[in-house]
Amino acid sequence: MQRTIKNATISGTHQQLPFDGSQHLNQHAPDHRFVHWFRQSSPYIHAFRGRTFVIAFDGAAVAAETFDSLIHDIALLNSLGIRLVLVHGARPQIEQRLTESGASIDYAHGLRVTDNAALACVKEAAGRVRFEIEALLSMGVANSPMAGARIKVSSGNFVTAKPLGVRNGIDYQHTGEVRRIDTAAIKQQLDNNVIVLLSPIGYSPTGEVFNLTANEVAAATAIALAADKLIFLTEDEVLWDRNNARPPRELTLREAQSLILKQGDDEWQYASQTIRACKQGVHRCHLISRHTDGGLLLELFSRDGVGTLVSAERYEGTRQATIEDVGGILELIKPLEAQAILVKRSREQLELEIDHFTVIERDNTIIACGALYPFVDDSFAELACLAIHPDYQGGGRGEALLAQLERNAAQMGIQRVFVLTTHTLQWFQEMGYTSASIEDLPVTKQALYNYQRKSKVFIKAL
Repeated sequence: MQRTIKNATISGTHQQLPFDGSQHLNQHAPDHRFVHWFRQSSPYIHAFRGRTFVIAFDGAAVAAETFDSLIHDIALLNSLGIRLVLVHGARPQIEQRLTESGASIDYAHGLRVTDNAALACVKEAAGRVRFEIEALLSMGVANSPMAGARIKVSSGNFVTAKPLGVRNGIDYQHTGEVRRIDTAAIKQQLDNNVIVLLSPIGYSPTGEVFNLTANEVAAATAIALAADKLIFLTEDEVLWDRNNARPPRELTLREAQSLILKQGDDEWQYASQTIRACKQGVHRCHLISRHTDGGLLLELFSRDGVGTLVSAERYEGTRQATIEDVGGILELIKPLEAQAILVKRSREQLELEIDHFTVIERDNTIIACGALYPFVDDSFAELACLAIHPDYQGGGRGEALLAQLERNAAQMGIQRVFVLTTHTLQWFQEMGYTSASIEDLPVTKQALYNYQRKSKVFIKAL
């Protein structure tokens, strides 16, 4: 068995080198992977403490054999200091009660038409599901993932509802929509480290009971609480074009809106509530397949996740570097400097030159950087310190970053750019650069050329 260690490729990006399986690291590969994951997750553990997450899952998730594992993951989030509001559905449980009682199952435009018989089944099924979830969250059995958890759960009349009424000629009867969320009462529970559990049921000021959709309750609650995240655990992948090979890892609000009309009734509920929440102040919404074991943890505590993130802002973007990026850039280029792939830069030097740098940031982490040093009198500019994090190579980021630096040079009136490289000659040639000599460089750069490194010179006309 061989293990691969990633080192550099694009003037600071990494090549894959085989690692002899007999060596020490491979003997402890599982431990090494765990340590790597734990270190990668630590910024998220710190950032999420004290944050409010609303997590919604349907009745099918509750009925699944894997639901215990989901409850254990939720308990773990609670133990990390995350304030949790859980919203459960109960559709299959309601339909089972309707079938057992011989009542009809009626839907219109994806919503249940709730008559008197159906309302009785809704109350019973939702109550049973809620009791089951509370019981699982109360577990503290030795030798189980929840040993000693001591989790407190609060359910109640936190949701005020109103009747949906007659829509397109259909009387939805006891089907309702959210009118108000009792945010003060929910926050009081969250402040006491209590998990709030909401059922898809709302109450009117006159004492009526209404059947609601769990997705709407979740979105309305996230908006009212100004939650940091709204998370839907879905039955199927949502918000992607079936012509593509797989769902996108992240979407802007505009991109999500362009896909919503392509969804079926069930997916439309997830999609529409996700977009609604983003529009009304919930900065990040996550759509995760409930069938992915540990999907909740993988989505929250790894940089790329396993679901689809919908955000009002771009999750990853290219921008001008600032002084706050110095630490991230140093961390990115340090391994390359140690291998003499990049020229060493001190923190002080980097701080002085930070205005020359452009970075790609992903979820508050610098994953790529590059610098542009103009020689204005010669209408020349140097590309330098181009580096891509090893986990993000092969995705076109090097090409995108290089193109951005070239656009920046063109905007300055620069006519030609050059690069000095020892490892990535072929890549720059593929990007349109041609081999040149030291004498073709600006005179001031010729005087600074390091003959010990023997870097190759490549030039491109803009």
